[in-house]
Amino acid sequence: MKTLIHGGRVIDPASGVDRTEDVWIAGDSIIDGNALHRDQADVLIDATSSVVMAGGIDIHTHIGGGKLAIARMLMADTIDDSARATATLAAESPFLPSAAVAAQRYLEMGYTVAFEPAVIPCNARAAHAEMADMPGLATGGFCLLGNDELLLQLIARQSPQRLINDYVAWMVRATQCIAVKVVNPGGISAFKFADRPLDVDTPHPKYGVTPADIIRVLARAVQEIGLVHPLHIHCSNLGVPGNIRSTIATIEAAAGYPIHLTHAQFHCYGDNSRHGMSSAASELVAALVKHPNVTIDVGQVMFGQTVTISADSAHQFANRKHASPRKTAIVDIECEAGCGVVPFRYRRRQFVHALQWAIGLELFLMIDDPSRVFLTTDHPNGAPFTAYPHLLRLLGDRSFRETALAEIHPDAVAASSLGGIDREYTLAEIATMTRSAPAAIMGLGNRGRLDPGALADVVVYGDVAACAGMNLEQMFRSPSHVFARGQHLIRNGTRQSAPIDLSNADPLPHQTLTADVSFDPDSVGEFREWYKQRSSFDFHRLWISDDEMESVLRSRPDRQPIGHSGLKSIVGQGETNE
Repeated sequence: MKTLIHGGRVIDPASGVDRTEDVWIAGDSIIDGNALHRDQADVLIDATSSVVMAGGIDIHTHIGGGKLAIARMLMADTIDDSARATATLAAESPFLPSAAVAAQRYLEMGYTVAFEPAVIPCNARAAHAEMADMPGLATGGFCLLGNDELLLQLIARQSPQRLINDYVAWMVRATQCIAVKVVNPGGISAFKFADRPLDVDTPHPKYGVTPADIIRVLARAVQEIGLVHPLHIHCSNLGVPGNIRSTIATIEAAAGYPIHLTHAQFHCYGDNSRHGMSSAASELVAALVKHPNVTIDVGQVMFGQTVTISADSAHQFANRKHASPRKTAIVDIECEAGCGVVPFRYRRRQFVHALQWAIGLELFLMIDDPSRVFLTTDHPNGAPFTAYPHLLRLLGDRSFRETALAEIHPDAVAASSLGGIDREYTLAEIATMTRSAPAAIMGLGNRGRLDPGALADVVVYGDVAACAGMNLEQMFRSPSHVFARGQHLIRNGTRQSAPIDLSNADPLPHQTLTADVSFDPDSVGEFREWYKQRSSFDFHRLWISDDEMESVLRSRPDRQPIGHSGLKSIVGQGETNE
């Protein structure tokens, strides 16, 4: 069956297209329609006064794994009270929805791919099982390393880089992941030895390695084993005033290897105001100009109730005094990492919260290249991902942004440069930040684009410039048509009156996007022996086979080729392969 989307403004930065043209779909792919006539279309969609984009891609959203189960247990009374008050289900929580509801909400905004950025190896099965319950949404995970005892020991005894590379590659393959993330490098482990502050150059209390050592070794490993996405870094000193210094030190520690700084807003604070906290957005932007090997996502704060969940148990322990409501959960997980759950309510008239909101917007607006800054709220930590349409309006509508700025704490307004920024995001920049750039940095060659041969993840939005009374938030909240791998999930804006019927996605087998990495099997014996001595389970219990993914976890691995994202590496010429 052939579908023709006719007469829309096609915005496809990956192909350099921003003009009125047709898009043809056959099966699960976009096809070349130059030789076709509209009479040959089985389904004709009139996209006049509409914008056509590829499906959105979220590179950092917490949607699967044990940390969500812990958060739901901790917040059960709050979630149940809210559900009763609004005559909804607990699964429909605004900030902790079930997997299926999260998939529904993503699709209703025109997103077709989402990545869980914190897959602890011993919990990888649970994470993939939960994400497999997300019909129509392709998912993937980032393997969490950098606080696991074996890696710290390998670095401490100055093991050859090739052995560390084998360990990293084995872990990525075993956990069916696509990238590697490090959270508070070494700091979670140090917290277990009662050493709470761990700056970038502070030695670990047991192993003697520094966060800088961990960053450099892991960033190198990620590049050398061929992962497209750079090392995904949650920096030291999250949320601490003055942490811009450790963020800059993290960039320097990478020694020119490509890195990605996640939820950068939380790592972008100065300490030179009478409140003890100030914006350091301009300093981080300057660092990005100096270091072309670095990208960021923002982790935008939005006002309202949410819950923060993080493997950074050290800083979640420190933040427990700010919990709202007043309860927390701090968990240790098999000496691989940790987990901290702290409920939180961001208030626009509270100075720190208001300044966090402003800093995030400063980062979006001050970084000129939309392919180096990514749209995230670190769901649910800064806000639920459903805040994206509102956030896009703040970025693309200066007058709306100025109105919102006038409503926050006046000292935060004075401490921010946000009011002096004229920039408004264009639709092409939004498409770059949410479609083509995420696909490129994740190595998804057939997604995030609309040229022939690409997967038919296609979204049709009303054009804010052509539809009277429409704003950017309404545009990106309610697409009129959504295709996921060619399956027509939303048509004629049906979701505006009721949630979409996810049974329409049943013909689509769930896909887990993974990296096609390899390793030396001879190295595995050494890793297994270490696990026998120190772990509560056998090393090979971590391995999730393709058959287990499909027959047990009900998701089909879709291996992405290894390579590079195009992010510039500025590694020194003196680097050796030990």
